Amino acid sequence: MSTKSTHSLPTRPQHVSLAKRLLFPALPNDDLPPLLATPVPAELNAELYEFIALALRAFINPWWTKITRYDKEFLPHATHILKHVVRNLETRLLTIDFTALLCRDIPLIITQHYRDFRTAQSKIATSYAAGGALSLTQLFHQLQPHIAVSADGQLNEIYYRQVVEHILIECMPAEDTEPECERTVIREILLKIITKDIIPKITQPWFIEKMILDQLGPPPSTILKVPEFAPPSNPFSFHSLVIIFLSAIQSISGAALASIQAYKQVLHTIKLVNHSPLSVSETPIPLERTSPAATPQFSSPTLSRASSNASNASVHTPRSREPSLPTTYSDPIPADVSYVYAPLLLVTEIFTFKDRLASSIIINTIQMISVFFIGFLTKLIPFMISRALSPGLVLDIVRIAKRSMFPTGYPQPAPPDPTPQEQSATHAKILAWRPSGTRLLPVLFGDDIPSTLQAAVEPLSEQACNAHLIVILLDRIITALYPDLVSTPTP
Repeated sequence: MSTKSTHSLPTRPQHVSLAKRLLFPALPNDDLPPLLATPVPAELNAELYEFIALALRAFINPWWTKITRYDKEFLPHATHILKHVVRNLETRLLTIDFTALLCRDIPLIITQHYRDFRTAQSKIATSYAAGGALSLTQLFHQLQPHIAVSADGQLNEIYYRQVVEHILIECMPAEDTEPECERTVIREILLKIITKDIIPKITQPWFIEKMILDQLGPPPSTILKVPEFAPPSNPFSFHSLVIIFLSAIQSISGAALASIQAYKQVLHTIKLVNHSPLSVSETPIPLERTSPAATPQFSSPTLSRASSNASNASVHTPRSREPSLPTTYSDPIPADVSYVYAPLLLVTEIFTFKDRLASSIIINTIQMISVFFIGFLTKLIPFMISRALSPGLVLDIVRIAKRSMFPTGYPQPAPPDPTPQEQSATHAKILAWRPSGTRLLPVLFGDDIPSTLQAAVEPLSEQACNAHLIVILLDRIITALYPDLVSTPTP
């Protein structure tokens, strides 16, 4: 009788993720604890923890292991703090009116940047510029004065130190914000990242042009196409006639099926939009009696200082001018109208559509049609934005950030800044770019398309002016997340 071996095969060791090894060393081999308060797919939860683990291993672990090698609780404690911060931000993000932010506020801010830049450009070498003594950036700073940025684009660290201080107090757990030393270290690290690394980088004209070129993609002429060979000329026959007839039937049936599917999809979308709750900002846009060229001034909210040493002081943002609807009456326009108007106003200002008759007629026609369908668009725009801001979008953003920042699991050295020749080449590619439907471009952009594109990117060609734009956009986002920073100015 043959005996069978009772020895079992060696079990393969189970893979333990980096997040479990660094952030949760005492956690059993099961799913990671939820990072967000809102239920999300487990894949997104794992990707978020993986990104946090990579960041802590790259930026915290190297210097902490030099202090002590035996403290294994520091990274889990840092994860506990980050979890508290992330949930605080999540709660605040869920209260933001993204429709108003994306379709009204940000387009109006960018539109005002373009208007003020062109206004400052027109004042060069005039009496407004003190006989030519003032530069373009100084004239622009007079139109958009801000305490957080100087005329030459230098950021005010005191301003952002107070803002970061307030955010830390609101986000971090109480036991971690009470020690002033710990709060100061975190504040200075974040301050350095914001004022020395991020903002000076993204305000560079070459960086903005590179982002624009990446979004435009390669021109159609550079895309490889399969060479088309002309079919051999055959004499007319009944067989070729049957082939032509059947091909036409197939094309017609395919177009009909696509039309039916598109019709069903449109009906389904309209049904969902009509049954969706109306989400419109309650704050109307006050419009004064003004001429189409006039732009009234509004007082921006103020950012209160967060430190106890300056509790009675306040950081005032500038008097920024918000583009208004050209109108002849003084009644307030509902905010939902601006959701349609502000993006059209932005596109019109960037590409100077009002300077050409054909493009001006097209834009005015679109505006009239949008006003006619304003009831439906009021629901459609928030519906589309809510569908776009999904966990899948967050998952894609986290994966892109992880691949960009940690391509091999560790951060790579920053690439050098492009040379002036490379910057000029990027600028030339933008001016030479043409979309696939180039036949309609002369109608919208005029006969001299490169000049129109040059006028579109020129307001982004000064680093100091771009710093003003980023500062104001950052103020708007911060005050949306932390409304308690906003104080109504006294009359």
